[in-house]
Amino acid sequence: MPKVFEINGFKFFFFSNEGNPLEPCHIHVRKSGCLAKLWITDKVDIADNIGFSASELNEIKKMAENNIILITEAWNDFFNGKC
Repeated sequence: MPKVFEINGFKFFFFSNEGNPLEPCHIHVRKSGCLAKLWITDKVDIADNIGFSASELNEIKKMAENNIILITEAWNDFFNGKC
């Protein structure tokens, strides 16, 4: 489970097996038993949420947007693909 970065206890990561065929570019976020999945394209969209509040999701989305280059580079490096 490669961790891309962590901010304020929010761990941004992807699983080493993201489907066969590989799912489109995305990032998972975990904190305190909550989990979210965000699609990464030219923008960030919430794909799934288990337990985060609306304000936490807004914070998570902003953190992902601020680190979109880091996320896409990590995805491309790990999966040898285009994010």
